Amino acid sequence: MSIHILSPEIASQIAAGEVVERPASVIKELLENALDAGAHSISISVLEAGRRLMEVVDDGCGIPVDQLELALARHATSKLNQVSDLYSISTLGFRGEALASIGSVSRLTIISRTSDSDVGARLQVEAGISGSVDVVSAPPGTLVRVQDLFYNVPARLKFLKTDTTERRAVDTLVTRYALAYPHVRFKLSEGKAPSLQTSGDGDQRAILAALYGVEVSRQMLEVLAEEEGLKLKGFISPTSITRSNRREITFFINGRWVQDTSLTTALNNAYHTLLMVARYPMAALFLEIDPAEVDVNVHPAKAEVRFRNQDRIFSFVQRAARRALLAYAPIPPISTQGLWGSSAPQGGVPEQFDPAWNFSQELSEQNESPFSPYSHLSSAGTGSSLVPVSLPGAEVPLLRLVGQIGSTYLVAEGPDGLYLIDQHAAHERVLFEKLMSQHENKNIPSQTLLSPISVQLPPAQASLIQDQLPILAHFGFHVEPFGPGIFQVRAMPVLFAHADPVAALRALVEDFEEDERPLQSEIEARLAGRVCKRLAVKAGQVLSPEEQRSLLNDLEACNSPRTCPHGRPTMIHLPVDVLERQFGRKGAR
Repeated sequence: MSIHILSPEIASQIAAGEVVERPASVIKELLENALDAGAHSISISVLEAGRRLMEVVDDGCGIPVDQLELALARHATSKLNQVSDLYSISTLGFRGEALASIGSVSRLTIISRTSDSDVGARLQVEAGISGSVDVVSAPPGTLVRVQDLFYNVPARLKFLKTDTTERRAVDTLVTRYALAYPHVRFKLSEGKAPSLQTSGDGDQRAILAALYGVEVSRQMLEVLAEEEGLKLKGFISPTSITRSNRREITFFINGRWVQDTSLTTALNNAYHTLLMVARYPMAALFLEIDPAEVDVNVHPAKAEVRFRNQDRIFSFVQRAARRALLAYAPIPPISTQGLWGSSAPQGGVPEQFDPAWNFSQELSEQNESPFSPYSHLSSAGTGSSLVPVSLPGAEVPLLRLVGQIGSTYLVAEGPDGLYLIDQHAAHERVLFEKLMSQHENKNIPSQTLLSPISVQLPPAQASLIQDQLPILAHFGFHVEPFGPGIFQVRAMPVLFAHADPVAALRALVEDFEEDERPLQSEIEARLAGRVCKRLAVKAGQVLSPEEQRSLLNDLEACNSPRTCPHGRPTMIHLPVDVLERQFGRKGAR
């Protein structure tokens, strides 16, 4: 095949593929153009997750009539004049590719008017082919309407993700820019209902409250640090507010949202030893740096950057976040109230185990706790301190409950050695099998709350919950929309009657990965496992003797007692011969 020059149409579509990956990419480019134009109000409308329509309207400086056609030409920009400008970029856009790329894979209409002009202009582009410029009446600013994205590139259209996933990407993007630009009024509408609306009064904490709720906003810790040439401000979560992934860690550099692994690592290092494994903080941090010290021209979507002195930036972010944590974050108390209904002994110190303690006598002398979910099973051990636990199919012998250590593990003795049971993993398995058994029998009893509890979620998570309401109802959760991003929990499954409804609802949306299809097969099991993980008894929670026995009894009734729903072991076994070797009774190993 001979070498030849690609046609302009093919070249445009190839170039567009580097800039326009999905509907959120279009919104990002148009948002950045509006911010560069000095907009104080930006309105975004989306239909069918952006496939059918995306419209961005701003009140910025606008485009002169005689330059509108040039604005849609490739490599046409007002932000660069010479090569040296590339090494000190202070604007969000600079390549002059966005509008041309979007126009080559959609039907694009742009209407713009400058404040010193009496009329505006309109230009339509279809698959990269521009029409004529028409004079129209329009308010100052710019309107960009993108219809039928990828209609002329069916292969690209085919590989878009589900509407739920694409909507979440748009919601997440606009949410981040609303936090970064609190002086700009943002409005995001999906169909007729607005999913996000900010006042533009400059109060970032108010935006946090609108996104995550007043309680979370109130607890967020403010970060404000400055040293030579560097300034960091924003908010990080205390150690009591965590997420199961890094998706809610947001960094902006000079007003540009970036995805930089080193910055995320620096923040995580600031929480070193303060968070549990696989838990991550929330953060919205805004770094200001000399533009000459950072290169933003390393990625087509401008999402990645390179620092001239990366180690210095890493250290600065880590120190600033750690300082905020140590200065403001209180030491979280260990709560033993909740699902189990038990409380720690005076002073929060677990009771010491007495080998001669007769658990059954202790039970007969104490009244059963009316709040314990295992109180109806505590009679299983009456009459003997032996608790028979025979795990089906696991060949585990009868066990004698010894007690609890570290407020985390149950200790049991069997004829062939010692068993250590992880109370959290074991309770996960118990809750999961009970819930799935009720689900299979189509009989999940629900209990109405005395008063509905409101939960506020960011737009991306709110859209996910909205799509899952029928499945939640099937599992005994009665959840109703109650305004933009707000849901009311009116009923809970009886199995979780003593649990926190807010924690249950948030557990449903935290762990979804971007490529998951929430309404496809096995969603019920994933939802059940997720909720059970969040609501199971935690490590560090002191259990009464009857609760320890009841947990073992419930674990005995499970079909798969040796692992939790996520595959972690619920118990480990130390054979007698291993113990004897450790004590030198059978010689060295």
